[in-house]
Amino acid sequence: MRYILSVFLCLLFCFSNAQPDSLYLKEKPKKYDGPQWVSKNKASIDLSEVAFVNWNAGGVNSISGLIGLQSSRNYSDKYFTWRNNLIMRYGVNKQESKELRKTDDLIEINSDMGYRPSLESNWYYSAKLNFRTQFANGFKYPNTNDPISKFMAPGYLFFGGGMEYGKHIDKLSFYFSPVTLKATFVLDEDLANTGAFGVDPAVIDELGNIIVPGKRVRRELGLLVTNSYEMEVAQNINMQHRVSLYTDYINNFGNVDLDWRLDFDFKVNNYVRARFGSHLRYDDDVKTQRETDVEGEFDEAGAKIQWKQFLGVGFAVDF
Repeated sequence: MRYILSVFLCLLFCFSNAQPDSLYLKEKPKKYDGPQWVSKNKASIDLSEVAFVNWNAGGVNSISGLIGLQSSRNYSDKYFTWRNNLIMRYGVNKQESKELRKTDDLIEINSDMGYRPSLESNWYYSAKLNFRTQFANGFKYPNTNDPISKFMAPGYLFFGGGMEYGKHIDKLSFYFSPVTLKATFVLDEDLANTGAFGVDPAVIDELGNIIVPGKRVRRELGLLVTNSYEMEVAQNINMQHRVSLYTDYINNFGNVDLDWRLDFDFKVNNYVRARFGSHLRYDDDVKTQRETDVEGEFDEAGAKIQWKQFLGVGFAVDF
């Protein structure tokens, strides 16, 4: 299944890579204004709420909120680009008679540099860095006693170099890196000892004593392919697509880790907007568990496709 998915996404890359040239054929060449820094900042709050009073069809009162911050600072001249951005999100949901639950949690930093040898070239020699983690503990609700994730458990770091295509690099990017380091951090001792997120688990004797603690860092070296594309699909409707494929050279080469985000922004006015997002992820190192016939014991069920979807209406302010 993973091979079919990989082929499908490669075809998707080719399609998205081919479309923008035709979309920009009628554009006039932009005049070069010299080296410049461009900064953008956006803060947003998305809210959703439902309440029932004597509603004979039934229902549960609930309210959800999501706070987000995006900041970017980019430099460009004739030959060199340097793009940096920070993304932070945190969302919660409260339902009647249930505890406050986390719905979204992200800290992400991206930085990449590109150099092209000539003005006629659309290919850049490029180096990229990506780091992701979260703010707060995550739980498998309704169990709130045993966290399944924490700050820097996991944390992911990608760093590598390669070639990047970008005729309109602020809107379109196709990046290929034959050498990319991936580091997975699990800095919590309890999670590291269980082997969470692919790190080596602790070695335990027959009495349950830890002989060798679990590893807190897992290092991989592999091949990374990414594609991002942003466009206005209709008036006041923007689409942003970001996908990455990674495979480790040493551990089961050809087993592809997938991370695919597709977001639509619907602009109502300068402050009010709606957003629909989809996030699909597959990581062979992140195993799931299933209950056994013995209460409290679990067996490994292998890796599975993870999917998250969001729809919200709220306020956004650029500053």
